[in-house]
Amino acid sequence: MIHVQHLTKTYEDLRRGRFRAVDQVSFTVQPGEIFGLLGPNGAGKTTVLRILSTVLRPTSGIATIDGYDVTHEPAEVRRRIGFVSNNTAIYDRMTAWEMVEYFGKLHGMQNEFLKTRLEKLFEQLRMNEFRDVPGGKMSTGMRQKVSIARALVHDPPVLVFDEATLGLDVLVARNLLEVIRELRAAGKCLIFSTHIMSEVERLCDRIAIMHQGRILDSGTLEELTSRHSEDNFEELFFSLLSDHEDEHHTLEDGRMEVTQ
Repeated sequence: MIHVQHLTKTYEDLRRGRFRAVDQVSFTVQPGEIFGLLGPNGAGKTTVLRILSTVLRPTSGIATIDGYDVTHEPAEVRRRIGFVSNNTAIYDRMTAWEMVEYFGKLHGMQNEFLKTRLEKLFEQLRMNEFRDVPGGKMSTGMRQKVSIARALVHDPPVLVFDEATLGLDVLVARNLLEVIRELRAAGKCLIFSTHIMSEVERLCDRIAIMHQGRILDSGTLEELTSRHSEDNFEELFFSLLSDHEDEHHTLEDGRMEVTQ
């Protein structure tokens, strides 16, 4: 369903020169699976997800959603993907219902079918109690539920959650994780990006650990802990990051010696 091969994104920076925000990233995600992208801030997770959602163009590599190329067939990709982040904008003057309805119409959904879909979503996400509340008066949890509903309204097969629990209180975050589990059970293909290890451990079928634009390792939780002979996933995570940084500094020192 999602296929990423040697994905690379390079930027020009006035201070650092040319650098790779994403460096030769490869992975696949199947229907009915939650694939976790775990890494510290700045690891490259959001850049990967923005490429998959057609917001950014890759410098090189291939990424396809349901067989459609994100670079050459972006309109088809957008029909098949829903994107949820922690800072999705909500129109202050539109109610929850109006907001989700608006995005359904943008996807070309017909009125009767859209109304039925809205009723189902608002029930599933427990949104009926604030369906007529304008965005400007919504709590953080309400706004995040609206963001989720608008990503789900066209019933896409692929869903991307980019640090979607950031800033949410415990109860709202717990409810969001339960919704994600329900989506997996419905056969959706999901990517869940976070820097919170406990969420990945509880939720994800497979995990990729990212740092400085690269995937350091990937697999199930059991595969990762077995491969690195470490039962504590937090210790495994920091050990991988530390080893990668040591390797990076060694290469940088070597380059400096050569140039001198």
